[in-house]
Amino acid sequence: MAGVRDLVTQYYEPLYRYAYRLSGSQVDAEDLTQETFLKAQTQFAQLRDPTRAKPWLFAILRNAYLHRVRADKGKASLSLDTIGELPEKNESLIPEVGSEELQQALNNLEEGFRTPLILYFFEDFSYRDISEQMNLPIGTVMSRLNRAKEYLRRVLAPSEQHYE
Repeated sequence: MAGVRDLVTQYYEPLYRYAYRLSGSQVDAEDLTQETFLKAQTQFAQLRDPTRAKPWLFAILRNAYLHRVRADKGKASLSLDTIGELPEKNESLIPEVGSEELQQALNNLEEGFRTPLILYFFEDFSYRDISEQMNLPIGTVMSRLNRAKEYLRRVLAPSEQHYE
């Protein structure tokens, strides 16, 4: 079984990217990543299946992030629950945007929509892995991904025509 040092070597960069996308801050991302590995060290015995190390570490990081958000409470977010179901659309890609513009749009998303988007598109998690990590049905994960993608399309490409 791999030790924590091996996990750091293998997963530091993806965890840092995830932390950065969640928090929008380099300093917070560094702190969250370090906190994740510290917690992994103390709870290493809980990792029974080494093939599940990545989702386990991402879950630790997400929990650390959520703990900070709850303690902070002052962060503005946008709820997409009120939008309702969106019609299926052409799955064209979002136009090329700067990373700061993308990060700002991600920062404005409520965590429940931001997390599946980051895990799916930036970290190549499956619907099943996201579902397990967030303790949500797969259908809910898919719906949240759809709404979050639509939000990003509207914000990052406002001049393109969208279905209303």
